[in-house]
Amino acid sequence: MSRLPLTLPPLALAPGQRAYFASDFHLGAPDAAASLARERRIVRWLDGAARDAAAIYLVGDLFDFWFEYRHAVPRGFIRLQGKLAELTDAGVPVYIFTGNHDLWMFDYFTQELGIPILRAPVSQQIGHQLFHIGHGDGLGPHDHSYKALKKLFTSPLAQWLFARIHPNLGIGFANRWSRRSRVQNNLADAKYFGEDEWLLVYCRELEARQHHDYYVFGHRHLPLDVPVGPGSRYLNLGEWVNYCSYAEYDGNDLALRYFEQ
Repeated sequence: MSRLPLTLPPLALAPGQRAYFASDFHLGAPDAAASLARERRIVRWLDGAARDAAAIYLVGDLFDFWFEYRHAVPRGFIRLQGKLAELTDAGVPVYIFTGNHDLWMFDYFTQELGIPILRAPVSQQIGHQLFHIGHGDGLGPHDHSYKALKKLFTSPLAQWLFARIHPNLGIGFANRWSRRSRVQNNLADAKYFGEDEWLLVYCRELEARQHHDYYVFGHRHLPLDVPVGPGSRYLNLGEWVNYCSYAEYDGNDLALRYFEQ
């Protein structure tokens, strides 16, 4: 078992404030038109969340593919970036976690928008309850092939080599790879594996060492709310291609919601 998770400073909730969690927007997929419609929906959701947000957590795979070259980033997604700039300029804390599709985020969002980029799960006291938050890729038992692939993709050498490829070629190739990976995993994402859910196993192993009230992950593409142990729950945030699901914490309870506007 790995060491206990990193922690963020506690987040206090003023009366009427909430914390919001969403993941797996997969902007860029499956095509430009569908992605643009989804991006506009996400911006409308962020507009609503901004009214009472103490913080907004975007828990990975915001993009179907993302790579930051030194002087270039992937084309598009301007509406989301503009809305995030508006939020942070207004003083709303926003956190972004890297996922398996956008793990090549570096410092662009931090420098341009003031948003911390988190690359591993973290624990944080929000209000009076303790949360454990992460994208969820590579956690729990099994999935050894992905864990090996992630080590390769996060190695400085692999990142340096990919950066030598011209963006026209590199981003085009990576987009095709990303779409193929999603197609291969769709059937697995649609099925709940009960006690064999890898993230549920991970939550229960960590819970045996350190109590958390809530475990919040993405990655599985399936909205879930599952007991971990006494006084502890695992929520998976689902995704925005089919469900438009997110979680909302009001200081007493964390609940899954579905955005329909």
